[in-house]
Amino acid sequence: MDITMPRIGKTMESGIIAKWLVKPGDYVNEGDLLFTLQTEKGSFDVEAPEAGIVSELLAAEGESIPVKARIAVIAEGEAPKAADAAPAAAPASQEAAPKAGKASPLARKLAADQNIDLTQIPAQGRIFAKDILDYLKARNAQAQAPQPEDDGREQVVAMNGMRKAIARNMQDSHMTSPTVTFNLEIDMGAMKQYREQLKAGGLKVSYTDLLVKFVAKALTEYPALNCSVVDNKIVYKHYVNMGVAVALPNGLVVPNVTDADKKSLQEISAEVKDLAEKARSGQLPMEKLRGGTFTITNLGMYGIESFSPIINQPEVAILGVNTMEDKVVVRNGEIAIRPIMNLSLTADHRVVDGSVAAEFLQRVKTLMENPALMLA
Repeated sequence: MDITMPRIGKTMESGIIAKWLVKPGDYVNEGDLLFTLQTEKGSFDVEAPEAGIVSELLAAEGESIPVKARIAVIAEGEAPKAADAAPAAAPASQEAAPKAGKASPLARKLAADQNIDLTQIPAQGRIFAKDILDYLKARNAQAQAPQPEDDGREQVVAMNGMRKAIARNMQDSHMTSPTVTFNLEIDMGAMKQYREQLKAGGLKVSYTDLLVKFVAKALTEYPALNCSVVDNKIVYKHYVNMGVAVALPNGLVVPNVTDADKKSLQEISAEVKDLAEKARSGQLPMEKLRGGTFTITNLGMYGIESFSPIINQPEVAILGVNTMEDKVVVRNGEIAIRPIMNLSLTADHRVVDGSVAAEFLQRVKTLMENPALMLA
C-alpha cells in the first residue's frame, strides 16, 4: 500500500515530514504512528491506515512533499512472534531494571532501538509505546530547533517548517486576492456595559467572544462576506465557521468555532478558550483547522490602532480588531469621553464590492453599539 502526503485543509499544497517514527522492516498495526507532519497549521502525528511491514521510506525528514505524493510503502506481512522480536536493551542501572519490567514489549523494543534509558520516561505506572514516542517527539523537537549562525554582528536562523508554510501561504494569498482594507470606529460604551451585566449574571466573556457572536450574526445577513472562491465559482456557505487566530511562539494557527451563528455566547466563550489552550499545547484536532468561512484576528492587546490583515484562503474576508482607548468625541452637540475601538476589514474585491464591505462593517458597528438588537 502506498502512503501519500495527506491534505490538512483545503489550501494545503505540501507538507514537511518533521520526523519518521518508523523505519524499513518495522511491523505496524492499523493506527500506529508513522510520522510527524509539519504544516502551516501545526504539527500532526499521522497513523498507519492498515497493518503491514514498512518496506520503503521514500521521503527524507525535513523535506517538503507535495500533497498526494508517495512517501512510504507498507507491504503485506504478519506481526513478528514474541521470540523473533528484538531483545530489550539491558537496563543502564539497578533503577532501570524494575522500570523496564513495567514496560510493554513494544515499548521496550522502541527504547532499545533508540537507545533510550527507560528511567528517563516520565510515565506513571506501566510504560507503553506511546510514552516512548512522546519522549522521542519532545527530544527531537529540541534537537531540531534551528541553530543560529551568529558572527557577533548578524544572526542567521533557518525558518522552521511552520514558518516556511506560513510565509508561502501569506504570499499565495497576497497574489490570489486583490484586497481592500476598510477601517471603522466603534463606540464600545454599550458593549462594555453589556459585558459587565453578563459578568454580574455569572457569565464572564472576552471581547473576542462577543465579536465572534456579533460578527457571526452580521455574516448571516451578508453572505458575500461568508463565501469562498473555488475554480472561478463562488461557494456561499449557509453556516458560519468563525476562525479565531491564535499566536504561538513559532507561528500562528486559526482554529474554527464551528456553527458560530447557531451557538450561544456561553458556548462560544467555552469553545474559544478550549481552542486556544489546545493550540498552545499542540493538541488541536485537525478538523478544527478545516472549513473556516471567516476569520477574526485581534491585535488590540498590543495597542495597535489600525492594520491590514491578510485573508486566510480560501475565505474572502478577515476582520482585524484593534485596541480600545478612551477618546474625546462629540455626542449630541456635547463633548464626551468614550471608549473607541477601530475595526479593520480586509475583503477580496473579486467577490466583495466596496459598498457591500462597508455595509457589512456598518452592520457590525450597529449591533455592537446596540447589543439589544441581537435579541431582535
